Amino acid sequence: MAAAFMALGAGLAACGSGDDDSSSSGGDKSITLGIIPSWTDGLSTAYLWKEILTQEGYEVEIQDIADAAPLYTGVAKGDVDVYPSAWSEVTHKAYMDKYGDDLEDLGAYYEGASLTLAVPEYSKITSIEDLPKFSDELDGKIIGIEPGAGLTKTTKESVIPEYELDKDFTLVESSTTAMLAELKKAIKDQREIVVTLWRPFWANAEFKVKDLEDPKGAMGESEALHAIATKGFSDENPEVAKMFANFKLDDETYGSLEKSVVDAYDEDKEAGVEAAVKTWLEENPDFVENLKK
Repeated sequence: MAAAFMALGAGLAACGSGDDDSSSSGGDKSITLGIIPSWTDGLSTAYLWKEILTQEGYEVEIQDIADAAPLYTGVAKGDVDVYPSAWSEVTHKAYMDKYGDDLEDLGAYYEGASLTLAVPEYSKITSIEDLPKFSDELDGKIIGIEPGAGLTKTTKESVIPEYELDKDFTLVESSTTAMLAELKKAIKDQREIVVTLWRPFWANAEFKVKDLEDPKGAMGESEALHAIATKGFSDENPEVAKMFANFKLDDETYGSLEKSVVDAYDEDKEAGVEAAVKTWLEENPDFVENLKK
């Protein structure tokens, strides 16, 4: 499953969101969605939106960007129209503080997202406070993801100092793909491992992990996932903005979408994902109509 998180193909060129009549027939109806391809919340929702908007007559391109910082920069500059799954309330708050004047919030689609430190279900560790007792078994490592991720920043600047883990641990900054590969191998060998994770994320169920208790609240509060657009997007694309505002996923619908996308990966990854979201929409026939209400 970790191999499924290799980046999708080559990055696609960005395009603007169009002129004043972009939401009317015959206007420039091109929209660029930006994603961090190894984050399956953005991957799943972006390809879902691509299929929905294509059916509505829009030309949609997805631009793969490796990290959050350049993604927010691209949206702020208008090189990317929408980041459809932004962790804007807590995890990416620093980027919102920096670029907020050039961004537009189209609404939240998922409630209760959270950052976690996690271990396999069989682990004896139950709390972040317990980690120093298991430093030898864990080889003094917390296996992390991309260096620029908000989760990485929170772990480095909040969790590690709050629990005084710097004496015994090093945060290994790598990638989501590499982290999942380490997690999969450790579980296969029934070894102790602690990784940085988040919810919603399919790996929590796939790899049978449990969140560590965080009595000091260092991981931060839970948050909603939002669609963040370049400023003025809703004026140029009012019908699309309305659909984003009506877009909602609960744990059941989100889980079925994300799992179908992850399971669809094959040698032709992009085609597999596109086929998966088409099938998902066929299985949820009222979904698009509800977006237009």
